Amino acid sequence: MVQFWIQFVLVLGAILIGIRRGSIALGLLGGLGVTVLTIGFHTPPASPPSDGMLSILAGGTAAATLQVAGGLDWMVQRAERLLRAHPSRVTILAPFCTFFLTMCVGTGHAVYSLLPVIADVALKTKIRPERPMGISSVASQMGITASPVAAAVTSFMALSLKNHDPVTLIEILRITIPSGLVGVLVAALWSINRGKDLDKDPEFLERMKDPEFRASLEENVTTLGKQLPATAPLSVALFFGGILVVVILALFPVLLPHYNGKMLPLTTVVQIIMMSAGAIILFSCHVKAADIGHSSVFTAGMTAVIAIFGIAWMSDCFVSGNQEFLIRNIKEMVQYAPWTFALAMFAVSAFVKSQAAVLVIMMPFGYTLGLSTHQMLAVIPSCYAYFFFCFYPSDLASISMDRTGTTHIGNWLLNHSFMIPGLLGVAVSTLVAYALSTLVF
Repeated sequence: MVQFWIQFVLVLGAILIGIRRGSIALGLLGGLGVTVLTIGFHTPPASPPSDGMLSILAGGTAAATLQVAGGLDWMVQRAERLLRAHPSRVTILAPFCTFFLTMCVGTGHAVYSLLPVIADVALKTKIRPERPMGISSVASQMGITASPVAAAVTSFMALSLKNHDPVTLIEILRITIPSGLVGVLVAALWSINRGKDLDKDPEFLERMKDPEFRASLEENVTTLGKQLPATAPLSVALFFGGILVVVILALFPVLLPHYNGKMLPLTTVVQIIMMSAGAIILFSCHVKAADIGHSSVFTAGMTAVIAIFGIAWMSDCFVSGNQEFLIRNIKEMVQYAPWTFALAMFAVSAFVKSQAAVLVIMMPFGYTLGLSTHQMLAVIPSCYAYFFFCFYPSDLASISMDRTGTTHIGNWLLNHSFMIPGLLGVAVSTLVAYALSTLVF
């Protein structure tokens, strides 16, 4: 028992220090943790989460190629036209735009170009920008588990297959898409009346006395005037073509090749199809390969790979090395009330800034405790909680892009603009997913 708690403190310490240093540090400290556990405590080394890492590499590289080809900006321009056509409904429409954008490309980092547009539309309509900005940032991350090409989804499939309790892509999406949409809607409806209107907000009115501040609000922020490559729409069509192929193969697995009596795993299918889509975009849209490695989407994806490599490997070592202790002390409670596993995932996600990493960390733990794949699928929305401490890039970007200053962190750290939309969205999504999973499975 003493050895378990010593290891637990070491693992938790590595995670906390890694968070303070940044995502790459999180991965490196995870690797150090594996060294300490295996050499210092003679814990058998678990296998690195290779499927999750390869899925991020494939999907991230394809999305980065799409970005360089101008496809992401083309999609953002379509979203901006929708928002400017219905500016009074920006608080409802904006989060659905960010949700679907993430759902389409598999990464929440696609949202950055749209955030300043959302803030500008709200400001020009005299709507408190905090209302759409808070929920839009949250919705952009909620869309991850609803994306057929997101690393979180492919990691979930890979881990379920590894533990001989496989789940299909369609089974995941028919739970995560409706639950995510309902969660976003409820949080958006709550956001409509949050805070004071700009003309009644004393802090904003005080800032308006500053001529420089007032002048900054008069600037127009738009993506509509940006000149995009002529091949930008083609890159979007090719990218979605890859996603469509993945969905078709998921719906009709009989089309998948078989080797030695075994079907090609869908996680591998996602990896090879998305890499192929990226290659076709590269040649069809005359993308410079060197530019892909310098894109923001590629950088974010590779950072996530390193973080998952170290931290998830360390966590898996810890769980497998203390399997008997965990089963003896926690298994009965979790099996009696599987929903409590959602609280554990939420707590881990508050510190680990990747839903794929949370699932790679927690699913082996869940299997050890006797949970089925479908029980964990029922609470999958709870793997998103990194809005809790407001240190995720999309949240910080939302704050910096709201020129009025209404989107904020707050004096007490936790009273920030994303807390209530995040709690509402995740809680409602988890409840809906739990209900749907109970009905379906």
